[in-house]
Amino acid sequence: MAAKGVLGAKDWMILLVITAVELVVFLDTTVLNVALPSIGADLGLDEAGLGWVTNAYLLAFGGFMLLGGRAADLLGPRRVFTGGLIVFTAASALAASAPTPAVLIGARALQGLGAAVLIPAQLALLATTFTEPAARHRAFGVWSAMAAAGAAIGTALGGPLTDLFGWPSIFLINLPVGVLALAFGRMLPADPARSGRAVGRLDVPGAVTGTAALLSIGYAIGALGDAATRTPAWALLATGLALLIGFLLLEARSEHPLMPLRLFTVRQVRGSAIVNALVGAAHVPAFALLALYLQNTQHYSPTESGLAVLPVAAANIVISRTLLPLALDRLGAWRVLTAGLGLQAVAMALFARLPEHGDYLTDVLPGAVLLGIGLPAAFVGVTAPALAAVDEADAGIAAGIVNTAQRVGSGLGVTVVLLIAELASRRSAMPDAYLSSLNLAFAVAAALAATGAVLTVALLRTRPGPPTGPTLDTSAPATAHD
Repeated sequence: MAAKGVLGAKDWMILLVITAVELVVFLDTTVLNVALPSIGADLGLDEAGLGWVTNAYLLAFGGFMLLGGRAADLLGPRRVFTGGLIVFTAASALAASAPTPAVLIGARALQGLGAAVLIPAQLALLATTFTEPAARHRAFGVWSAMAAAGAAIGTALGGPLTDLFGWPSIFLINLPVGVLALAFGRMLPADPARSGRAVGRLDVPGAVTGTAALLSIGYAIGALGDAATRTPAWALLATGLALLIGFLLLEARSEHPLMPLRLFTVRQVRGSAIVNALVGAAHVPAFALLALYLQNTQHYSPTESGLAVLPVAAANIVISRTLLPLALDRLGAWRVLTAGLGLQAVAMALFARLPEHGDYLTDVLPGAVLLGIGLPAAFVGVTAPALAAVDEADAGIAAGIVNTAQRVGSGLGVTVVLLIAELASRRSAMPDAYLSSLNLAFAVAAALAATGAVLTVALLRTRPGPPTGPTLDTSAPATAHD
């Protein structure tokens, strides 16, 4: 067990197992993008079919996360982590060898299911393993670095892997990580004794209704951006909202709810969910917009545009290993979150000024570095308060709530920001209409990040309390103090 912020060899091994899996889970949200044309050519998929290859993962990832969080609480985080890792690894192998589009899309959905189970279990394991405040800050700093780096590394790796080894390689890279993590999984903390009736307490009606609601809303949000699917998308969105209302009614009446509504009376859980939706809505569109700028206006190749975002990954890894744990100790999670979102807002404001003939070193790199610093600060700052404020028995579902909010925010943000860019480009008669639309979209993303920073101060700022030393005591569930 960690003491006074110093992690022993076993602590580092536990952290390595958890965060290596975190890296590939988030890598899979972006690594596919550059490979889509090759997949379409090999398997005969049109653009709509390729959209499902991407969305099957993202929708399952967001839709099943509440179920994964509750399962971690009822069955034990190590057991659920192991099960999710088996599903994710096996699904990656299936995707790499998929002979037909249907098999590939099904494999991607299974990957999303495995990821949805893994993330809450990971966070619950971190919260219960690293109980000393400084050690917990260090552990969550490393975890947040892997989450933020995964998306950037996936963008950078997708092109070279596809060019050199073919599109199946983007899935095969998950296999060694999964196999090694399973081999070392015995090092993870053992689960507490669970009643044999734990599975019976899993809220199946709530799981079915809640997952169907999130999947319906998630797909509808994505379909709203296409004029051909906009009308049925509104109908599906209404259906999803009706299912969501039904889910909330079921949870209010259930003896063993999938998502205990009492958790929303905890200020840190409620505030973290709201702010994390804005974290997703702000940063996920930024990667897509930056790729569009580099490829469509600066004429970068897919591989070059992917490598151009590597500074994001490098910056967040360095900051997470050095300054982030210290900042959490000295400033508290809410101030770190505010600073992280503020840096993201500045980065995207710089991107909103990208010129037609840009220079990478002076126009792109400064914003990329700021984004790389701000992302891990936002990830760990928005997660830690919620987990610190609940009992150990609710750690999994609290993590599920907060991370589901980010997935929903990401989908909404991508749709809204890119739709704004599309509409602005269509309505402008200026020769540089496309670039102006990208600049506007970056400005909207900057506004979302800035709004998140303001709401952090309003919703997550800790109240003055009795002195607790230089670090935040996050080991006990209570209202946090600086």
